[in-house]
Amino acid sequence: MSCDTSLLLTQRAELLARLAEDRTYDIAVVGGGATGLGVALDAAARGLSVVLVESHDFAKGTSSRSTKLVHGGVRYLAQGNISLVREALHERTTLLHNAPHIAQPLAFVMPSYRWWETPFYGVGLTLYDQLAGKAGLGKTEFLSRSATQALLPMAQPKGLRGGVKYWDGQFNDSRLALAIARTAAQRGAFLLNYCRADQLHYENGKIAGLECVDTFTEKKYRIRSRCVVNATGVWVDALRENDGAYADTDHPADVKPMVAPSQGVHMVVDQEFLGSDVALIVPKTSDGRVLFAVPWLGKVVLGTTDTPSKDLALEPTPYQEETDFILREAGRYLRKAPTPRDIKSIWVGLRPLVKQHDDNAQATKKISREHTVEISRSGLVTVTGGKWTTYRVMAEDVLDACVESKLLRPAAASETHKLALVGSPGAGQAQVSLSLAPGLHSYGSEQAAVAALTGASRWIAEGLNEAMVRFAARYEYARTVEDVLARRSRLLFLDAKAAAAVAADVGKILEEELGADPETGKFCTLAQQYWKIS
Repeated sequence: MSCDTSLLLTQRAELLARLAEDRTYDIAVVGGGATGLGVALDAAARGLSVVLVESHDFAKGTSSRSTKLVHGGVRYLAQGNISLVREALHERTTLLHNAPHIAQPLAFVMPSYRWWETPFYGVGLTLYDQLAGKAGLGKTEFLSRSATQALLPMAQPKGLRGGVKYWDGQFNDSRLALAIARTAAQRGAFLLNYCRADQLHYENGKIAGLECVDTFTEKKYRIRSRCVVNATGVWVDALRENDGAYADTDHPADVKPMVAPSQGVHMVVDQEFLGSDVALIVPKTSDGRVLFAVPWLGKVVLGTTDTPSKDLALEPTPYQEETDFILREAGRYLRKAPTPRDIKSIWVGLRPLVKQHDDNAQATKKISREHTVEISRSGLVTVTGGKWTTYRVMAEDVLDACVESKLLRPAAASETHKLALVGSPGAGQAQVSLSLAPGLHSYGSEQAAVAALTGASRWIAEGLNEAMVRFAARYEYARTVEDVLARRSRLLFLDAKAAAAVAADVGKILEEELGADPETGKFCTLAQQYWKIS
């Protein structure tokens, strides 16, 4: 894929003028996270006319706050969910093939501190390999104590007996979201961030479009469409309730919540705490949950599995007991125990777990991570659940369901399984490990286009130069300092204080590019939340 075909300008005035056009789209998507963007790409690739609106920035919520893993789900294998694991393993390989500049294989090591752990987990991971089949990334290996120490030099040596090495994938989530968005636009989809869907419109009791608002000016726009897809993640119930209340005002629908939110806390520390380009994973900690230490963009992400949450804020607050737990458990398995002072950034990701109404259990491990597609009596299509790894098949299922329900005319079959995303390098082009310091490698075949812009030799921070800020403003829908420092680059997620220190510099470049307020002060206030821990 050449730079010439992918560099579509994203000037907001032109996008808003397009939004104001009087036309009817085949499909309108609400939500610019992994799922919504995947639906937009699949629909556009099938030849359908598509519009997508996102109330904030693309991937602002859940989709930029993942654990950065493209995986089949080892713990789902332990739960016996073979079909989910097999599907995810297949999609893992598809994603790595379609976006090799953003997603790559990553080795994991489970250190063993009890005699039975190596054979027990080794047998399970061998089954993991077998389920992957030809889509496998590497063979599971049983490790001796010395081999484990060689791969994980900073693992706690006391009581170490050996380990198991296996393979999964890793990616840069928000940059993948941007690649999907730009590929969809390249295929003819119309996407707009900072455009809030306020209400649905109906004709003869059926959804015929929606009203949206430019969040910078509060100007309203009407979108006409044959089908509306609600892909707002943990927030899908808000639009579903809107639909239930207004589709038939004489007989409002009884809308039961679909989502039981959970949240995962992630902490970032310096690479010295792991000292390896291999991830460490503990499948069962003191309370039965998973602990991981994953190398990512020159730092290490520490975290665990999710806990139930009722907080639907875009910037959720980490629970104190979760931060204490992660630090305490990391101290048990690493030579050097991290402290609150060592945390460079801390963020929380919400997960849209699908409720099972016949099950009163609150534990998130008992609630489905598989996705669900629901079509209301008025025709609102809602999709939620799932995970980043399976975003593509979720989109396939949504489009197929729309056609089967006659909301959309029959279209060509999905082709996204073989569709390379914007920036995908050409054959023979060398890949750079995602565990290395961030930089131009995530732009893939567009590196030359970035390097050609003003400021390519002026580095603002590690992994971020002036040209990258200009590229984000011109071609990647960036409007604010946060867009650049949180999601086009990942500096906020890697080192919040460093991000705040360069915010003013980035803001000046953005203001020059956009002629609008880049909200520098607002970003600096946000950045404080990412390093504040009591």
